[in-house]
Amino acid sequence: MKILHLNAGNETGGGMVHILSLLKELKKEDDQFILGLFEKGLFYEKAVSAGIQTVSFEQSSRYDFGILSKLIKFIKAENIAIIHTHGARANFYGYLLRRMTNVTWFTTVHSDPRNDFLGRGAVGRFFTRLHLFVLKKPDHFFAISSRFKDMLVEFGVDISKITTIYNGIDFAEEKTTLSQEELKLSQTDFVIIMVARFDPVKRHDLAIEAFGKFAKNHPDAKLLFVGDGTTRSEMERLVGQKGLVSQVRFLGYREDISALFTLADVTLLTSKTESFPLVLLESAREKTPVITTDVGGVRDMIPDSSYGFVLENSDVNTIIGALEKMYDLKKHDRLTEVGERFYEFTSNHFSIQKFAESIYKSYKLSKR
Repeated sequence: MKILHLNAGNETGGGMVHILSLLKELKKEDDQFILGLFEKGLFYEKAVSAGIQTVSFEQSSRYDFGILSKLIKFIKAENIAIIHTHGARANFYGYLLRRMTNVTWFTTVHSDPRNDFLGRGAVGRFFTRLHLFVLKKPDHFFAISSRFKDMLVEFGVDISKITTIYNGIDFAEEKTTLSQEELKLSQTDFVIIMVARFDPVKRHDLAIEAFGKFAKNHPDAKLLFVGDGTTRSEMERLVGQKGLVSQVRFLGYREDISALFTLADVTLLTSKTESFPLVLLESAREKTPVITTDVGGVRDMIPDSSYGFVLENSDVNTIIGALEKMYDLKKHDRLTEVGERFYEFTSNHFSIQKFAESIYKSYKLSKR
């Protein structure tokens, strides 16, 4: 059986990590797994270097519909049995391919589709409506959290077509190291890290607003932003306007995420929506406790406040309150206990092996 995973190819964050981790783990003697991307870039390079069979269909722009004939030709020539799409653009072509070929169509719902084109005006609203239409058509859905399963049911998807799976990572992955001096940090600093692409849905402005007020009483606090994206320049200006330049660092895209987590006291996530954020599992792997908005499946990985903080309300004062509690835990040498507990729970429940096996079982069942 041949399975073709499809993605636009412009992912650099959790979506890319999700797909790469899955395909590296899905190695079966009798089956072949292929990654198809619509453009070349970092994702393509990482897939090739990881030894994943990867095909670039060379879409010149997101409006280049000539890619459809390339996909159909490839599917027929390679006798592809299943396509597994990830993301809005791939879902659109998945819908067309399902109608034009004999493939079975799986999709993973990585995010709330109502927010995928947030802040993009009339064009964004059009693409949102289009995506919501095609998203009801796959043969089977993988929901990354029980909350996303419920969302799909609300959209009108038959519950029998939905499998809830939980993201996983390799907790035994080889680690990199980084010194505090390299980031101009001191041992007395209280370091908060936020790893997220700069996009309206991640709400960096909310994080900056809360940190600015928290930092007034804690001059030893530092906030590290890791990632790039469309709103980065706007957020840099906001930091300057609030006089936080000396305490907020923009590190851009980084390969050494695990090393950065080891230098942080707390991971912060202020997203408006997520599915099952891998970044929190990556934080758990380094035993760094987290503060997160109540999105997607975060409560499945953070059962109560002894493992980290899931915010009841995503407002400035609630975030400040959680930061104060984490600061106090560090002051009394109890923060590491939270990180250890977080690591033990997540490593036992959310391994990449369990995640990949759940996906593979669904593939096999679809072909019986």
